[in-house]
Amino acid sequence: MAVTYNDLYLDVRRQLRESGVEASTLEARELVCFGTGKSREELARDSRLYASPEREAQVRRLVERRMAGEPVAYLIGEWEFYGLPLDISQDVLIPRADTEVLAEQAIAYIQTLGECRVLDLCAGSGCVGLAIAAQAPQARVVLGELNDSALKICRQNIRRNGLSGRVMPVQTDAREKPARSLGEFQCIVSNPPYIPTGDIAGLEVSVRDYEPHLALDGGTDGLDFYRSISRDWREALSPGGRLFFEVGIGQADPVLRLMRSQGFGDLQVIKDRNSIPRVVLGTLCQEI
Repeated sequence: MAVTYNDLYLDVRRQLRESGVEASTLEARELVCFGTGKSREELARDSRLYASPEREAQVRRLVERRMAGEPVAYLIGEWEFYGLPLDISQDVLIPRADTEVLAEQAIAYIQTLGECRVLDLCAGSGCVGLAIAAQAPQARVVLGELNDSALKICRQNIRRNGLSGRVMPVQTDAREKPARSLGEFQCIVSNPPYIPTGDIAGLEVSVRDYEPHLALDGGTDGLDFYRSISRDWREALSPGGRLFFEVGIGQADPVLRLMRSQGFGDLQVIKDRNSIPRVVLGTLCQEI
């Protein structure tokens, strides 16, 4: 029996909602658009038209994969962050709304600086650094990432958003001291791997089985990258420069103490939209 595009969308939304998907409305729209080859505008325009059996079958296959745990961003190969469309693959974490708090805090600061250099360390898809570049045209942004495949996604997203003139991807390991050739930055932002190694097996299926463990595993206590970055990468910060971290649940206080021990002052903890401490930031003191 033929179904209209709207009926197909409503049925997909119902299935997702019944399976416990929180963003069922958004995900249903994205899956139907991708499966039928239509834009959001075309889907709304053609809502009363009948979907071909082939297009309906394609959507149903996507829904089956989503119900098995595969994230919709990996199914469709893209996601949006801070208003920017981004290419996404299983080599990078899916940008999350919580991380927009990190971008928001950094952007507000960087917009006060005038011309400056910014480093997004552990960049993944490049989402935070690209959001900064888009909102602070005076900034020159470096996306620092270790994984070759993730760097490829960074390059694609730089081009996709027309930011090639102001954003540069660089291969670098956040656990090692920065190369002097990187130069000095007025701001470093990082959403590093912060899941304790022993907790990864207990993550929900969509994260544990699909997202890259390299971008999740923060060591035994989840703090390995915070130690390395606050200790070693302060060398790449200009005096008075700021370091912004995204942190996991329960990590704000230990990260704040780590930063204080490495000479950062004016420390602040910012909560996300669910009132969870999500961002820790501090200013590099001129003298320790």
